Amino acid sequence: MRKLNFIAISVLSVALLASCGGNDAKEFKPALNVDTKCNIKVVGEYSNFEALEAEFDKFNVYYPHVTLTYEKLDDYNNTIGTVLESDNKPNIFFSYTWMMGNDKYNNVVSHMEDLSDAKLKLDLNCLRQSLVNKTAQGNVLMIPVFSRTYGTLVNNNLFKKENLKIPSTWSELLSVSSSFKEKGYKSPMMGYSLKTSSCLMNTVAYPAFVASLANNPDALAKANSLDPSAGEYMREALTKVKQLVDNGVVNLEECDKIEDNYTKVILRFFEGDVPMMICAGDTVSGTKKRESQSEAYTKNPFEYSYIPIPLTEEGGYFMDSPSIEFSVNKDCKDLDMTNEFMRFLVSKSELNAMASLKRLVTPTKELTFDPVYAPFAKVPSSRTFSPEVLGIKDQLTVQIRNAAFKVGKGQMTIDEAVNSYGTIE
Repeated sequence: MRKLNFIAISVLSVALLASCGGNDAKEFKPALNVDTKCNIKVVGEYSNFEALEAEFDKFNVYYPHVTLTYEKLDDYNNTIGTVLESDNKPNIFFSYTWMMGNDKYNNVVSHMEDLSDAKLKLDLNCLRQSLVNKTAQGNVLMIPVFSRTYGTLVNNNLFKKENLKIPSTWSELLSVSSSFKEKGYKSPMMGYSLKTSSCLMNTVAYPAFVASLANNPDALAKANSLDPSAGEYMREALTKVKQLVDNGVVNLEECDKIEDNYTKVILRFFEGDVPMMICAGDTVSGTKKRESQSEAYTKNPFEYSYIPIPLTEEGGYFMDSPSIEFSVNKDCKDLDMTNEFMRFLVSKSELNAMASLKRLVTPTKELTFDPVYAPFAKVPSSRTFSPEVLGIKDQLTVQIRNAAFKVGKGQMTIDEAVNSYGTIE
């Protein structure tokens, strides 16, 4: 089946290469003996990883006797350290920036190969450099495979039908939402709002909070250390959340009917009566696969895109973060062939092909190759931030997420949230 599927995959890859203006795959030349026989195992959190298995098939064109497999680990974060020490250790494994400097993952980090080593010949220049995390010594231990961001899905057809312009500023967002309400739309913007995790409130507030800290190192240090005085930097972000709810742009009664922030959010959007659906890029990744699962969308398909929420009069923010990163286990068997596969994979064409099949944001500089994510390519560098590069810590993200949810739900006032920074649960 994998070989039969490869025919379709190859056709898709050719189309992708044409659209991206690149021919990286054609230029790949094997550096090792093509008759080499060995096994390469990748482990991670995904239940299935068809996009990676497609790359396995393409790599086998060059190295037909290399067996590549992907395996999901249960309770990944708690088991990866043990697995790396086992007799059946993986060659490549999922890794995350937050593992760095975390004592719990010191043994995991100790297994990571320096992928910036010139002798490996990995094309790190094809990556957006804001996604490439480096150690204090300048080593690259993780390669971003997919990236994520925050924004809103847009039903382009509804905007055309109602003769309205897709908003690019905060005032336009409020104005167009008012127009949709006048035309009978219950909730011009929707999203998941049942629980704090993945809530629409955080998707709105987090980019604004990060932006308020980005050019203020002292404020960022205070926010990371949970200094109560840092709460003031949340005010503008929380005000945006409250405005959306108070102005009826977001109808929480309607949003609370959505049971999860993935499949249910997508299927609700595909009903076709929601102008804008607030969600993270990880949710957007499931849209293509679920088009056929929606009876409403199948009967009445429409054009949609994913845009930054325009939180300012200048526009929205692009929170450019790695979603999944790969690390190479420097203590694995067949390290040379493992690095050869990474050399094949880390290229504009292959990473774009993977992102297209998985429908996540590519980590390359070719953001425009997928029209759904193309609007993010237009966000200027002054409004593009990488939380990992800035040094945003988990405890900070927890505070803004909890504060935004409670303010949005009316459980706290903005002043109460601001004054409680560091202790909001």
